[in-house]
Amino acid sequence: MEKRTGLFTNMIIWFGVAISVSEIQAGIQIGSAAPVNSIWVPLILGHVIGGILLYFVGLIGARLRVNAMESIKSTFGNLGSRFFAALNVMQLIAWVAVLNAQGTLALMGLNIPISFALTSIILAILVAIWVFIGLQRTSKITSIIMIILTVLLIVLSFKLLGIGGYHLMPIKNSATLTFWNIFEISIAMPISWLPVIGDYTKDVKSPKKATALSALAYTVASLWMYFIGIEVVCIGTVDISQAILISGLGVQGVFILVLSTVTTNFLATNSAGESAKAIFNRLDPKIVGVIVSILSAILAISGIMDHYISFLYLISSVFAPMASVLVVSFYFGKGENKTKDWYWNIFSWFVGFIVYQITSGFDSIFLGPTLIAVIVSGGLTYSWILVKKKEKIKN
Repeated sequence: MEKRTGLFTNMIIWFGVAISVSEIQAGIQIGSAAPVNSIWVPLILGHVIGGILLYFVGLIGARLRVNAMESIKSTFGNLGSRFFAALNVMQLIAWVAVLNAQGTLALMGLNIPISFALTSIILAILVAIWVFIGLQRTSKITSIIMIILTVLLIVLSFKLLGIGGYHLMPIKNSATLTFWNIFEISIAMPISWLPVIGDYTKDVKSPKKATALSALAYTVASLWMYFIGIEVVCIGTVDISQAILISGLGVQGVFILVLSTVTTNFLATNSAGESAKAIFNRLDPKIVGVIVSILSAILAISGIMDHYISFLYLISSVFAPMASVLVVSFYFGKGENKTKDWYWNIFSWFVGFIVYQITSGFDSIFLGPTLIAVIVSGGLTYSWILVKKKEKIKN
């Protein structure tokens, strides 16, 4: 009998996913270029919609008991599944590299006397060791780490709030963000985890409850990280390292940055191994995860941060319409997909992808590129389901 994960374990996992320097940086980006009274509605709305998508995508993996990329076979077929799995492995390698680089840069800002390259390698080694040992064997340690990290972040939040309150100080020469700009930055983070969540919900004891708690934990923690980023701007800086030093957290700040980087990178690296298995079943996910850790460190050192924002939007353009097609096909199509259905679903995804690329070229567009792509792809998928239902009635 397979060992199943409980509600608390899954909640802890997805709470930890959101606790990262990357999420705080997104909050800094919003706080440094938007009036305080224009932030909260689009920020919360983006997270809520992103959290809902996380729930429905994660529930598919929980019901089918297969990893995230294997769960899309019924919607996109074997070739489509492998195509998205390959894209997911590539984006996860780059994503882990981005998270590694952000964590390393933040640690360097605390005046730690070691080089950027060595710091990146150390973080990658910690992640590789964790992946090789496995989540099941380290669940208790993971819980302890997350409790410590949560306490430290609560302390940081209160210290920043005491110093700056919520009086934003927009950075000079920064472009002012509109409602839909803020919404797009807000929803981008949960969207980036859509091709990952099924890797962890597939082993849950209670599919609905565990998936709901996972999505809720991520949404709450992510909002918290964005708020910390906004607090950083409130004290007159856009540097998380500087904010930690101003708040008086020296050693504690090092723990925050190391633990938050390693916990998030572990989940992404582990999922890269799961996706690789969906491409070639004989691959060992743990070995792949170790290789991904090494590759991500190399990319981090080579300067991937120069392309961070473009990369984040690229993830949304690929996986937001994919998730939309998957959700509509699974919940409304009743899994009765044949070859021609797979072709149509891939077409629906591709149209959504192109729509995203076109709409993202506008400075600010109603609903934002991500939501428009989701609606278009989902609408095309549902229209095909209606056509099939009419054909059945006629026959």
